[in-house]
Amino acid sequence: MRSDRRHYGDPCGIARAVDVVGERWSLLVVRELMFGPRRFGQLADGLPGISPNVLSQRLRELEGDGVLHRYTLEPPASVTVYELTPRGQSLEPVLVELGRWGSATPRIVGPDLSPAAMLFSLRTLFDPTVGGTATYGLQLAGEWYAVDIDGPAIRITRGRRDDAVASLSTDVATLRQLTMLGLRIRELEESGRLTVTGDRRAAARFGKYFRRPQPAPPGAAAAG
Repeated sequence: MRSDRRHYGDPCGIARAVDVVGERWSLLVVRELMFGPRRFGQLADGLPGISPNVLSQRLRELEGDGVLHRYTLEPPASVTVYELTPRGQSLEPVLVELGRWGSATPRIVGPDLSPAAMLFSLRTLFDPTVGGTATYGLQLAGEWYAVDIDGPAIRITRGRRDDAVASLSTDVATLRQLTMLGLRIRELEESGRLTVTGDRRAAARFGKYFRRPQPAPPGAAAAG
């Protein structure tokens, strides 16, 4: 752990955790890496408000604390990428619960969600009472993911799956309209913003697996 960073000096596990990931942007860097390795430019694209210097600093700190590691891809790519360690991956349930807690606060006006943030939203808004078992392919912002639904559990991993019952190709804004705002698959297809392959009836059920975000509690805006 870097000696030039300020720490709480509190032996409580919460304080020690915040010593590592409590700096501004740290947890959002972890969010962007949760679904696989990323290059520096990809991280910057997912965090449009961060400066290159701050991103570099956070990456160094998180690497020093064993949350992520960096390596260079084999030729012909030969570029540096950043990837979470098992210690970093273990933050996933923490981020999911933070996302659930934060979804009750008023939504700020700003850029749309990054792909990683949208995928976390699917985790936080998943309704375990719907039931059923299905695997969906999801092409989001040009990358493929698998969404596995197994009764009360959901799992999202990077990569294309041959066993997907249906696949949806779209962008973040359209996926948000489908899962958070309740727009129908057909109207999004007709607008040209979403493409469906596979079982169309299964595809039509995809949005039903996710709860609509609840209104903020009274006084939340004033408190923020």
